[in-house]
Amino acid sequence: MKKTVITGGASGIGLAITEKFALEGHEVYFLDYNKENGEKTAKALESQNLKVSFIHVDISDFEQVKKTFATLPDTIDILINNAGISHIGNLESTQEADFDAVYQVNVKGVFSCSQAAIPKLKANGGGCILNMCSVAATMGLADRFAYSMTKGAVLSMTLSIAKDYVHENIRCNCISPGRVHTPFVDGFLAKNYPGQEKEMFDKLAATQPIGRMGKPEEIAALVYYLASDDASFITGSNFPIDGGFQGLKA
Repeated sequence: MKKTVITGGASGIGLAITEKFALEGHEVYFLDYNKENGEKTAKALESQNLKVSFIHVDISDFEQVKKTFATLPDTIDILINNAGISHIGNLESTQEADFDAVYQVNVKGVFSCSQAAIPKLKANGGGCILNMCSVAATMGLADRFAYSMTKGAVLSMTLSIAKDYVHENIRCNCISPGRVHTPFVDGFLAKNYPGQEKEMFDKLAATQPIGRMGKPEEIAALVYYLASDDASFITGSNFPIDGGFQGLKA
């Protein structure tokens, strides 16, 4: 039974990833800042006799991450760096506190968890790190300055890790989703466009040539493939999963 660690595994895309790996028979350790969601998810999956463990942790805190990984098994097979936060704003409107907050989770969190996982992957004789990137890493998106900065860093970290550990039998890849329909999207629309949620949802969905947003389960399926032995020849790659947003955009 493979041992898989997932950050941000209690909601949205992360929840779909946690469920996918648990249902496929992995021993899943999922980390999340939201204790209520984490405990609820663990209870639901454990009721299906699936092997999951929830750990409440703030991945922006380096010491918390180190202590958390010290409680995990000595060997792990897979680390999925999924946790992340968003921010809306351009260079002028982004405050220092906004910039720092997004960096701490999206960049430092990936660094901290990956560094803590490497010894356990080495002890395992190899394994896989999969990072959640974004189309924002490779193309300009309006009013996503700080967020785009962090995802560019995730892409660069992915390539560096893949290069440095290829001879340790450790693969590292990332995926770049476009817009995905998660509770975050619904909350964003309710907060910023009250009474216009459906209109704005349709507008956002239409920005992707395929005509809709992605589903968390579709993202989880790609993550599962890239972390599996079927993808053993793939490392140092970034996989768009965006409904044609990059390749077909006029």
